[in-house]
Amino acid sequence: MRRVAAKLAVFALTLLGASALIFLVANALPGDVAQVLLGTDATPSAVAELRHELGLDRPLAVRYLEWLADVLHGDFGTSLLSGDRVTDLMAPRIAVTFWLVGLGMLGSILVALPAGMAAALKRRRWPGFAISAAGQLGMSVPAFWLGILLVMVFAVGLGWLPANGYVPLGANPGQWLSHLVLPVATLALVQAAVLLRYVRSAFVEVLDEDYYRTARSIGWTPFRALLRHGVRNAAVSLVTVVGLQVSTALVGAIVIEQVFTLPGLGSLLLTAVAQRDLVVVQGTVMFLVLAVLVVNAAVDVGYTLIDPRQRGGRV
Repeated sequence: MRRVAAKLAVFALTLLGASALIFLVANALPGDVAQVLLGTDATPSAVAELRHELGLDRPLAVRYLEWLADVLHGDFGTSLLSGDRVTDLMAPRIAVTFWLVGLGMLGSILVALPAGMAAALKRRRWPGFAISAAGQLGMSVPAFWLGILLVMVFAVGLGWLPANGYVPLGANPGQWLSHLVLPVATLALVQAAVLLRYVRSAFVEVLDEDYYRTARSIGWTPFRALLRHGVRNAAVSLVTVVGLQVSTALVGAIVIEQVFTLPGLGSLLLTAVAQRDLVVVQGTVMFLVLAVLVVNAAVDVGYTLIDPRQRGGRV
């Protein structure tokens, strides 16, 4: 119970610190939402009056505490431009980002796990060098460039898949899947390049262990011995890195949503930043931070379940 309480305290303090940082950075953005609403021809007195009506002239600390109190009650505020609740703006977009990031991370694991195993088994031969080189190349390729390349090949050149847009799962499952193939593949390949290094290293460590050599000595094939003794060891590294990569995947999703015109949280955030709609910016980023912290907590639990050595009394 003490361990759980300590982790919950760390979670709460991290969330509190993130909320303060998000609020400060959002309010430090250049531009004035009152000026955006009134246009460039508005007089300074009119801009000042609108700022007063919106409450933007109040002390920063007062506005932060009021916003934080609303967030704790599940209210992320109201858009200064449209007057819509931020939760209502985010609701239809959460599913888009969830499917993109979730399927993208799943795809990266399905690519990195067998590729890392093959790279470890063939580490002194040309297939191992080729896989490692492909991983290094994948880490250096920007997500937007890879997305554009996939569009040019599979959408424009071959005409197999749509180049952009999104169809909800409930409206048409087939169209939903076809519109997600290219963006999910883009995110999966970029993330797989990062995971590949860690998976390969984990499997290479197993190859030097006594239990692997014992399994080989009794007649097991290299693949069977590594599969039996290496997957669990690699899972520890994989789960840890996946937790760290979630935030990177969310950032990558913002770029990919722009490339493929997906109506996700990333497009909402970029639009709000361009329009200086601070409440939407704060609410969207806060929700993304909360999602990352929840995933990290789940990864911590999974890490403990996979590795029995972590089930002691340490925090």
